[in-house]
Amino acid sequence: MPHVHQRILVTGGAGFIGCNLVRHLLDRTDASVTVLDKLTYAATPAALDDLPEARFSLVVGDVADPTVVDPLVADHDAVVHLAAESHNDNALRDPAPFVQTNLVGTFTVLEAVRKADVRLHHVSTDEVYGDLALDDPKRFTEDTPYRPSSPYAASKAGSDHLVRAWVRSFGVRATISGCSNNYGPWQHVEKFIPRQITNILAGRRPRLYGAGEHVRDWIHVDDHSAAVLTILERGRLGETYLIGADGEHSNLEVVRMILRLMGRGEDEFDHVADRPGHDLRYAVDAGRLRNELGWLPAYGDLEAGLARTVAWYTEHQHWWSPEKAATEAAYAAKGQ
Repeated sequence: MPHVHQRILVTGGAGFIGCNLVRHLLDRTDASVTVLDKLTYAATPAALDDLPEARFSLVVGDVADPTVVDPLVADHDAVVHLAAESHNDNALRDPAPFVQTNLVGTFTVLEAVRKADVRLHHVSTDEVYGDLALDDPKRFTEDTPYRPSSPYAASKAGSDHLVRAWVRSFGVRATISGCSNNYGPWQHVEKFIPRQITNILAGRRPRLYGAGEHVRDWIHVDDHSAAVLTILERGRLGETYLIGADGEHSNLEVVRMILRLMGRGEDEFDHVADRPGHDLRYAVDAGRLRNELGWLPAYGDLEAGLARTVAWYTEHQHWWSPEKAATEAAYAAKGQ
């Protein structure tokens, strides 16, 4: 039988994945949900504005501050730990916030759940495994050795190791998930898919790193949310589950798909300088999650998910437009 949690704390719940997860939890369960979020530039508090006050609350604070985290954790029966610095370009410019939030923040959460004996689910990323060759038939599994390439991925790898150590050393009741690249509503315009969509909507051309050969395994954020809830309710304690939707496509294929969906020619984009240390390919084997827990993605077709995402950004230009010019100026300064 799945374990039903009544009071769930979501760290980083105002971010892209977090806000979508919160909405999913409120829609699919009877639980009350509290969000702890620092409300940095990447937060999307507008996504939380219409949530029911009787079951939802927002606490503004730092996940690395135990005076904030400890009493919050003690007042809940489950924690989904999402709070993280996650943008690779920012990590290359200044890795310090990534170490503080992703490592010290995870340590702070672990100590809080240890003291209060609260169930924890830690959300990680497939980037901890490094990358795969473009012609490699393998995918990442839960047993793939860690080989992070970037400061962001290294900080997330370190946070995963902390969780596993606290499970083994202190008996913390935790699970871990590593997900492939997400897309969908409320994603910041600095990220790859919303950047291309909003470029077209703003009268710009999409921008493609290098030759666009890099391959990512795309999953709609709603499918990620459903998988996290499945693991929280039914996952085996101490276990790691990879989340993916068999959505492998090159960046070039994705850009052309977006152009086609938006009625533009498939070659109406510009090549820009590649990112340093840019991983070649990610690919996730979600067999354990599917076979053990019965989870399946609702968006098995990337183009169908992208069509809904294009429609969402078209209808929500008031949300992303204020950030667009500054984001593109920052990319332009790097020749990207």
